[in-house]
Amino acid sequence: MFCRRCSFLLAVLLVFATASLQAADWSVPLAGNAFRTAPAPGTQGFPRGEGGVHWKDPDAVYSVFFRIDRPAVLQLAVQARGFESSVALEVRVAQESFSTTIDGDAFQQHALGRVSVAEPGYVRVDLRQADAADPGKLEIRELVIASETEGLTLDYVRSNQGSMFYWGRRGPSVHLRYAVPTERPVQYAYSEVTVPVGEDPIGSYFMANGFGEGYFGIQVNGPAERRVLFSVWSPFRTDNPDEIPADQRIVALAKGRQVQVGEFGNEGSGGQSYLVYPWKAGTTYRFLTEVRPDGKGNTIYTSWFGNRADQQWRLIASFRRPQTDTHLRGFHAFLENFSPAFGYLERRARYGNVWVRDVAGQWHACRQARFSVDATGRGAHRLDFAGGTTGATFFLRNGGFFDDRVPPGTIFRRTASEGGPPEIAFAALPRD
Repeated sequence: MFCRRCSFLLAVLLVFATASLQAADWSVPLAGNAFRTAPAPGTQGFPRGEGGVHWKDPDAVYSVFFRIDRPAVLQLAVQARGFESSVALEVRVAQESFSTTIDGDAFQQHALGRVSVAEPGYVRVDLRQADAADPGKLEIRELVIASETEGLTLDYVRSNQGSMFYWGRRGPSVHLRYAVPTERPVQYAYSEVTVPVGEDPIGSYFMANGFGEGYFGIQVNGPAERRVLFSVWSPFRTDNPDEIPADQRIVALAKGRQVQVGEFGNEGSGGQSYLVYPWKAGTTYRFLTEVRPDGKGNTIYTSWFGNRADQQWRLIASFRRPQTDTHLRGFHAFLENFSPAFGYLERRARYGNVWVRDVAGQWHACRQARFSVDATGRGAHRLDFAGGTTGATFFLRNGGFFDDRVPPGTIFRRTASEGGPPEIAFAALPRD
């Protein structure tokens, strides 16, 4: 079964062609631009480096995505090879399909056909073996595209430089940097996150309370596991936690019931805590983070989590960061996908009721945020990213190869009011 194609395509006309393409202006490597989309997402068939996608499951469908900046007529081909026997390859765009035969153990260019795309945006090309009952071995390295459309530009992941095949398949990460008052130091950050039903695929991290030295939010780790995650970076910069000197390690001071505490690496290193918790899409959760110096050259970071409806708080963890003397700084939120196999699926979250509390006990509503995107988006490797406001809430959106993106640097302002500041009995918060 083929998945529904991106909604922007209003009309697609396929004209079957048997002649080889005369020239190829773009070669789209499948290693960085294709996903297994049926019968289920997965990593099977994908290379670790720069090789082609290798069919191991005859029922598998691999979908290739690229973006065009204007209506165009495209000539399509594949660089592919077959093993042991010829393989019938079926290609589908929207509801139209055509096929070719792949044979020979050397990579060759095989013409597919001509596609007329009526509007700019992402194009999805689905590839599958035509006869699953008589499967052959098949490897496809590139989707080859040529066009005589004047001035046409294609956006896709072009090479694996900087491991971009991995990062490109994960998709762009998007961020909200909140405007906070500067008259007095800020001690607490509070926010609420709601993930709409159906916008929570595996690999999603909905980060609620980010600060200069760490982050706090909820994850989808697998079909049956979800987590609340709170981490603080060490002041020693390394991706290997074993390299951190003893006097620069993050120290866990307390943790909540059933919370796991340890170390993390590969994205900087530091202390990490997580709670396996069955949070649900469509439910609003609240997050509270305290950042305060201890007067001895260290800073204490503590985070609490709860379901807004039950008005209960549970401690996640409290960490001490050495060689740090600060209150809350760099308050932000972000949305990312950490699983490349699920990078073609859309995810979205609403960030509402965002407040900070200064050291004098005064609450301040955060009504303005600056939108940004990571290097995957800035480099136009992926352009499916957006953010904005809906009433009293901000929102972030990524993945899914949608086309209505929002420029990085856009300032969002919430105009609606969510009411007064949160009512929190700070003295009653669990601390061990």
